[in-house]
Formats: sequence, structure tokens, C-alpha cells
Amino acid sequence: MARPRNEHPTPAELELLQLLWDHGPLTVRQVMDRINDDRAYTSVMSLMNVMAEKGMLQREPEGRAYRYRPVVQKGDTVGQMLGDLLSRAFDGSAKQLMVHLLDAAQPGEDELAEIRRAIQSYEGAATGEANPTRQANETPPAGGDTETAI
Repeated sequence: MARPRNEHPTPAELELLQLLWDHGPLTVRQVMDRINDDRAYTSVMSLMNVMAEKGMLQREPEGRAYRYRPVVQKGDTVGQMLGDLLSRAFDGSAKQLMVHLLDAAQPGEDELAEIRRAIQSYEGAATGEANPTRQANETPPAGGDTETAI
């Protein structure tokens, strides 16, 4: 029986997708070498097989093992998750999302400057002047001051 497909990856699935997006196709053993917890090999293998059944991963035989590669793209997955969060938690308000994001991330001055540049670039793209800057793969650093206006 086919497993029901969740709209978004679970936290455990997202962790494995991050590894595969960052490192390319991996075997279960290679994934085990990169995760930092005490999960059993068979647990990780089962999760990756479920992800393959859901269509998130493709597996290709390699000797006696399988090599798994992501079928879903990082930008698409993050975009869908963010779009869902935006509509469900913030009633579609990008401003409310941004304010909460800045409060939670507390970016430093350097990152705030990058955010300002990204907004300016986005504004330019809306008027046909430039392309928006997209840095979906970056993770905001912890700490910093959110008192500075954008």
C-alpha cells in the first residue's frame, strides 16, 4: 500500500534532504557517517526507503547497497514550506512574517545590510531595474541586534 504523501517533509526527512542537497547522492552508510545522533542504521534506512516511496528520493543500486538522491529541489521545498507558513500563520502578510523572522533570528549589522540590499534589489526588479537577490541556502546567524530599522 502506498504511503500518504505529506505536503511538506517531516523534520527528520528535512534533515536527510539537507544532507543530500549539500553532499549529493549518498548511501545509508554515508548518511550515518554525517548525522550526529544515535539513530540505528536500520532506522535511517527505513526512513530513506519511506522517502523514496513518497517520491522525495530516488534510489539507485550500488553493489549491495543503494545510493539515494533527492528528487525534490531545495528551493521548491523551502518555497512551499515558507508559502504555507506565510498563508497559515501570517494571513499572507510578508511584513508580519519579516518582523517575526527578524525578532527570532536577531541578525547582526552585516546581515541586516545584506537584507537591505536584497530588498533594494527586489524593489529594483519590480520596476524592471535589476534582478532580485535570492540567498535561500543561507542560514541566519544566532545573536545580534534587531533594533536597527531595515
